[in-house]
Amino acid sequence: MVLPFVIPLVKQMPTRKVAVSIDSALLDEIDQLVSNHEFPNRSKAIQEALREKLERLKHVRLARESAKLSIAEEQAIAEEGMGDAWPEY
Repeated sequence: MVLPFVIPLVKQMPTRKVAVSIDSALLDEIDQLVSNHEFPNRSKAIQEALREKLERLKHVRLARESAKLSIAEEQAIAEEGMGDAWPEY
């Protein structure tokens, strides 16, 4: 018995066209990825690269802000109003 192939429905974000200048060597690498069927086209390859870069930037920003926290201050705030001991569960 052959089961039908089901494509999951993924909500697509609206897209807009933009014009960008890209270094020739970088574009050659993107074209190679498309030729190797790792991406269906240049647009999808560039979208994925931008998405990944933006996610990494968010994590770097979060790590930078987290590094500013003082463990002692955070613990004091967390324990404020708890008295001398944590409640039993």
